[in-house]
Amino acid sequence: MTHPSRTGPEVTYRARPRALLVAVAAAMAPTLVAPAAAHAASAKKTKVKAGKSITVASGETLTLTETTTATSLTIEEGGVIAVPDGYSLTLTVNGVETGSELAALTDGNGGVATAIAAGTYSGTIVLDVAEATDVTYSTLTFPFRQALYVDSDGVDESKSVPSAVLGGTVTDSAATGITLTSDGEAFNGVYVADGGTYTLTDPTIAFDGNGRCDFVGYGASIVGTGSGTTLVIDGATISNEGVVRTAVIADATANVIVKNSTIHCADGTVPDEYPASGTGDTRYMITVPWMLGISGNVRATNLLGTSTKASYVNSSISSEKWGALSVDGGSYCTLTAINSTIANTGGQGYGSYAIGNVTEHFLGCTFDVGDYALIHWGASAHYGDSTADAVADLNDSLDIGLTSAELSALPEQSTTIDAGRFMVLWYAAGSVTIDGGTQVNTGETTFMCKAVAGTVTVDGSDGASISSGTGVLFQLMDTDRPSSVTVSGEPWSSETIGTYTEPTGSPSKSSSWVTTATQSTDAKGTFTDIDLTGDFYNSVWGGGNASLQGQNLTLSFTGSTVEGVISASTAKHSVSTITSTEYREISEVTNTPSAVVNNGVLVTLGAGSTWTVTGTSYLSSLTLASDASVTAPSGKTVTLTVDGTTTAIKAGSTYTGALTLTVS
Repeated sequence: MTHPSRTGPEVTYRARPRALLVAVAAAMAPTLVAPAAAHAASAKKTKVKAGKSITVASGETLTLTETTTATSLTIEEGGVIAVPDGYSLTLTVNGVETGSELAALTDGNGGVATAIAAGTYSGTIVLDVAEATDVTYSTLTFPFRQALYVDSDGVDESKSVPSAVLGGTVTDSAATGITLTSDGEAFNGVYVADGGTYTLTDPTIAFDGNGRCDFVGYGASIVGTGSGTTLVIDGATISNEGVVRTAVIADATANVIVKNSTIHCADGTVPDEYPASGTGDTRYMITVPWMLGISGNVRATNLLGTSTKASYVNSSISSEKWGALSVDGGSYCTLTAINSTIANTGGQGYGSYAIGNVTEHFLGCTFDVGDYALIHWGASAHYGDSTADAVADLNDSLDIGLTSAELSALPEQSTTIDAGRFMVLWYAAGSVTIDGGTQVNTGETTFMCKAVAGTVTVDGSDGASISSGTGVLFQLMDTDRPSSVTVSGEPWSSETIGTYTEPTGSPSKSSSWVTTATQSTDAKGTFTDIDLTGDFYNSVWGGGNASLQGQNLTLSFTGSTVEGVISASTAKHSVSTITSTEYREISEVTNTPSAVVNNGVLVTLGAGSTWTVTGTSYLSSLTLASDASVTAPSGKTVTLTVDGTTTAIKAGSTYTGALTLTVS
């Protein structure tokens, strides 16, 4: 920020060790155990004078070189409190971080700086001058401020704000029963980095005010980052409200474990200068991209970096909208939830987001989400039961650190998924596995795949079930996701103001695409020992539309029954174009069964399987095991034509070509 050039008086008091600052915070202040020697040597000195009142007049700059206390503080409009380069300034009043305001996103420095707002403050006032904690992300440097900074040597008081820590006990290895409260902007709670090993037990954290970037955790309640860092959060209650005021961030190969905790993040007020349609530029992205068909401006958690691990056990994680559990901006991370509740409270949003070859495990979890259980950008996800063996395996392989007593106390339970619209939305190739007693209930299509090699494997042998509110179980379709457009003259590189326009006419037959044989790019569904009621559609155009020659849907059923239509189709939106105004129309289509063009549908009815055809279905391949059958509903008959010729349906046979099954 640009400060007035006039320099006001420097405020100084009698020197005093930094560790004694807790005495001036409040009677509720925590017990601080002395920091490690390496940190004690660099601890700041503080000059304290009781009863001090400070006024910063309009046009004045008060430069503080040391932490300062007062009983009242007045900053007139145009007055500034500054600190030397290499330091940060935080104001607490009665132990609550307050007054900090973020610069505008368009200020030329990415809007990452904070300043103490004009106003009158009274109570136990601490103006904390701490060593800077600068964190670089892409082209921006974020000046972190945090109540507790922890590294491999323990708590570093010189980078911490002890006056923002109320109650409890703090040591170099753990903090118990502390309370962290902020109604300012972009203040962090606990930051554990650089190989730190730390345990937070029963913290209460309530942040009200905006953060700035959840791709680095600026303004988050808790951050665990860096190689060798292990952060355990047990019994936390975190309640945040604000734009990207995230609860938990795991980054840069850290291992973050959350147990027995309740986490909720509610939306804030988006800055006026932010583009109405948002941006996909992750340096500035503070709202969910509308092209996902949802809205919101805070996700409860984010998992970043390379090979980072985040595990949630016996916990509740919820966001108002956007997302509860997110993996974004990383690669080869692992996200795990065991016996946890994952929810959106505002009617829109996702349970988890997966990108960058992430692996996600959900055992014994309950999903109550506005739109999607999972948005899939290239991952492996598993939904199953929290059996003792399965949990123990993850505990060992992922270094979750649950004791034998904790493992024994976890009840075995199945996963339940209630999604307002879809269970899975695929935007990139990847797999989903559903087993155990997992119950899937979706308001609309269960599996939504946007012209990528999404695969789902469902094993119903232990009671897993799938139910679709609209009767569509699998939809393979062309992407209807508008793209971002490049902009100039703004700090962000792009804005999400693209438009999707539905193609008209009919698809052109590709001369190169083969619809009668399995391809590596097929979307695939494999179903075992399950009874299914619902339809499966492939509406991909191909023939060069969206640079795609074609794509097949390959389905395999073993020991299963399926009652419904399985067919190539023509899909239509209710609107011909989709912009940010119509964002909820994304993925919303109706299907008309139609002959295969470049959208092959290959069905294999394996041993013990039956398909009851409820309406005209167009396939490119049908294979029946020796004891498989194709039937019609009671009182009706089903007829197969192959390339226009009526053909008897026989067990043990394979049919390819232009297949049409009709019911009469």
